[in-house]
Amino acid sequence: MADGGRYYNEHDDRTAPFPSRKGRGHKNRSFDRRDRRRGGHPGGFGPGPRSRLLDDTDGDVTMSDSSQDSSSQNRFTPYVRPSRKPDGRFDRRQMPGGRGIPGGGGRRERSVRNRLGWYKVTIPHGKKYDKKWLITALQNICPVQYTPVQYHVDHNRAHFYVEDSAAAGALRKCSHKITDSDGYKVELHVNPSNPPSFLQSDLKPEQLEHLKQCMAKRFDGSQQALDLNNIRTDPDLVSQNIEVILNRKTNMEAVLKIIEENIPELACLNLSNNRIHKLDDLADVVTKVPNLKALNLSQNELKTDRELDKLKGLKLVELWLSNNPLCDHFKDQPAYISAVRQRFPRLLKLDGCDLPPPIGFDVETPTAIPPSKGSCFGSDEIKALILRFLQQYYSIYDSGDRQPLLDAYHDGASLSITTPYTSQNPSRSSLGEYYKDSRNLKRIKDSTMRFRLLKHTRLNVVAFLNELPKTQHDIASFTVDVNTYTNTLLSFTVSGVFKEVVVDGKSRESTMAFSRVFITVPAGNSGLCIVNDQLFIRMATTEEIRKAFVAPAPTPSSSPVPTLTAPQQEMLTAFSLKSGMNLEWSQKCLQDNEWDFNRAAQIFTQLKAEGKIPDVAFIK
Repeated sequence: MADGGRYYNEHDDRTAPFPSRKGRGHKNRSFDRRDRRRGGHPGGFGPGPRSRLLDDTDGDVTMSDSSQDSSSQNRFTPYVRPSRKPDGRFDRRQMPGGRGIPGGGGRRERSVRNRLGWYKVTIPHGKKYDKKWLITALQNICPVQYTPVQYHVDHNRAHFYVEDSAAAGALRKCSHKITDSDGYKVELHVNPSNPPSFLQSDLKPEQLEHLKQCMAKRFDGSQQALDLNNIRTDPDLVSQNIEVILNRKTNMEAVLKIIEENIPELACLNLSNNRIHKLDDLADVVTKVPNLKALNLSQNELKTDRELDKLKGLKLVELWLSNNPLCDHFKDQPAYISAVRQRFPRLLKLDGCDLPPPIGFDVETPTAIPPSKGSCFGSDEIKALILRFLQQYYSIYDSGDRQPLLDAYHDGASLSITTPYTSQNPSRSSLGEYYKDSRNLKRIKDSTMRFRLLKHTRLNVVAFLNELPKTQHDIASFTVDVNTYTNTLLSFTVSGVFKEVVVDGKSRESTMAFSRVFITVPAGNSGLCIVNDQLFIRMATTEEIRKAFVAPAPTPSSSPVPTLTAPQQEMLTAFSLKSGMNLEWSQKCLQDNEWDFNRAAQIFTQLKAEGKIPDVAFIK
């Protein structure tokens, strides 16, 4: 198994009982290095051409099933210096027994592994590859046919197993032979392994019964607490030669099944000191033990806080993680607490220490978000002023010539345009026309460029607006929010949707949304003059597109009321007085209802109650 670049075999100290922790000091490391400088294996296997050929610098082992010499039958013990023969060579026959370095694995271990016949293939960064592409590419270049077993992804690595030493050796030679779409060579590591977890024998029925009895003794009904600390050394299990290793999938599943069937109301679970290095097999606790409030995972081998993501559904109030490698990865205690609380926001105790109460909102019961409100003007006077301004501004903006907008801007006006920050190629987006002039401060870091992208003076502002694509705005989609209002200044934001119009008069398929902040000052008796204009453009959402341009907006004209018959003119005036709409929108409503006054009045009342009539319809 790969962990941070190191490869552990299945007999390392995460799975072997009672590991030796002695002899890890400076002296032992020096001894190991001196042996390597002599060209031999650690422990004194003498140098020779074959031993050098078998050594591999990248940590993979030889894929040969060839038998080892007699020295391989002794367990490698790095803590005892082997005796030497008179000629200075190590005496292989006098190699002492004992435990090896956890995870190191001597030749005897490798021989056992080869006899098991299973090999684990690991692809660093394999998560980014499509499984079908990767397996097919490997099978195409591998000279030995093989069947990948239990393909899975662990963090950024991909793994699978093969049950053939010849295939394992051939796959090892395939490393760096495949080039991915980014131009990188695909790297492979092949190591002897135990059989895949699904092939490992489950606990037998009588062993499960002993385990169940053992767990019953460790259960405290008054506290709804189960203590499985160092369960593998429990005397009741050891006396029956039952080995329960909770970093094995089958064993963890058996424990969770017993909990689910017998104590589903469990509130406290202690899994400390069980050499658990991954939480994948514990993830089912979220659904099987939903009332769990306290969990002890201390004295295990969890290497990263990302493992906690697999338990995020638990509503824990107490958690112990002390003496796990992951605790050393944080610069300080607040960072540690913050990372844990991101996964368990209700946590009140961490490693036995009280935490400050969490800040948040209790949203256990589904709460409907209130519907968004329409425009906010502050007063009817400001509303009339802004709506009249917007109607005039966008009737010119959407016309063929934007030059008349000079009258809308102050001599010292400034304008900027912004589009969303994206790492994709902007030329492929409908926003490409606007991207080149975007003053998004997240993208533009240079102060000189930021200044250049500001358009200064009304001549430059209107000249720039004339260069932008021709548009058609959906006036009915506009919402207005007044930000600031004084006697000398009025700032407001207008948002809505629009689409571009090409030269032949056809509109593009894409609909865009905009938000525009106008900062204005009084002009004339009842007008506004723009001193600052900030335009933000993005692609419209699906919902915005669905609602856009449902009814065509009336075309502005200098004579909004065409020649009508006398009865129609009389009906129009009466309808405008009753509805409050201007003549243009009143006429549209009557025309849509074939000049049926009562039906038009009914439709108007219904649409007004639903908020579907835009504010501009009431500007007179």
